[in-house]
Amino acid sequence: MKNLTRRQMLAVGTGAVGASMLGATIGATRLEAAEPQVPKKRLGKTGVDVPILAMGMAMKFHPRFDPRLAEAARLGVTYFDTGYVYAGGTVESAVGSFHTRARNRKALFLSGKTERHDRVEKDLQDGLRKARTDHFDLYMLHGLGDPKTLNADMAKLVERLKKEGKIRHFGFSCHDGNVPELLQLAAKTPWVEVVQFRYNFRQYGDKKLNAAIDAAAKANVGLVAMKTQGSEASFTDAWKKYEKTGKWNKFQAVMKAVWADERITSIVSHMDTFEKLKSNAKAAMSRGEMGAADWDALERYAKATRHLACDGCDHHCSAALDRSVPSVPIGTAMRFLMYHDAYGETAKAKALFSALDRDVIRAADFSACQAACPHGVDVAQHMDRAKRLFIV
Repeated sequence: MKNLTRRQMLAVGTGAVGASMLGATIGATRLEAAEPQVPKKRLGKTGVDVPILAMGMAMKFHPRFDPRLAEAARLGVTYFDTGYVYAGGTVESAVGSFHTRARNRKALFLSGKTERHDRVEKDLQDGLRKARTDHFDLYMLHGLGDPKTLNADMAKLVERLKKEGKIRHFGFSCHDGNVPELLQLAAKTPWVEVVQFRYNFRQYGDKKLNAAIDAAAKANVGLVAMKTQGSEASFTDAWKKYEKTGKWNKFQAVMKAVWADERITSIVSHMDTFEKLKSNAKAAMSRGEMGAADWDALERYAKATRHLACDGCDHHCSAALDRSVPSVPIGTAMRFLMYHDAYGETAKAKALFSALDRDVIRAADFSACQAACPHGVDVAQHMDRAKRLFIV
């Protein structure tokens, strides 16, 4: 598919996504099929229909029974995106406790992941135990960066884990500067079934990314979008003047824009409050299209705030650093800053940041990085703030 224009996206809309009626058991209460549900869509070569809205789980949940998970299930948001290190390693246990008490494991599409790519089987086994399940519907390498990780040994491991029934499907997530390259690799790797990747409304015109998404979609790779809000909320409250864009608020409009891309199956969203969950589910359930006024407002917003969103393409800004300074993972540091600002996860952000070479970051001069950034992000300002927040 060629790059989407606004008019083409208007034509696509969300009408192609069919509604799904799913009954779920929450304790002794049966939710009937008539309950409004988030629509489902086929997740590429997995052959599984999943909700177009998934529950992002990089946050704390009640260890015994979290009502947000119950509400998600009631609304049909039954795709739970867990991770081995999420919330200090407590998320899988929280999900296990929830589905055990709710007795609805079969209704869930449970995704797990690990960022320790050399310890996949160990983390998988631990995750299964904590999640109180004999399998993950999808298991992913989290934050894949090195394409060499998808080698023959990994392929054999994936094949064996499937035969043993511990995983149903396999994929990876990615959010750094080489997302297009990794999507192209997924298109050429038959045993990669799903890719969860950073994608937001500012990137519709990115030819390299669109070509990679086209290649993956043509190969029937299931595509799941994350970080769809563009992460500009980390850096400014400038979005507030655009909060209302016709029928949808800003957050809903951004998600509708991503769903309008027929190549994308689902969006993983960080919904830490009932308000966010219900708002996103409402947008997902509505079959109405965004109008021309909505798209125009969204495009103006994207243009006005493009310089506020880091895409994680370190090869641009890192190259501007003094050659005597060791390489600094600027995009990674900016992502941790976003965890602090957008998600309010200060402890998590500080812990992740502590694994970076803080002495190098403290000494580095980032003043030349803004000119090197293709979008004009003020890297120095944000890195200085990260130093103040995370380096004592």
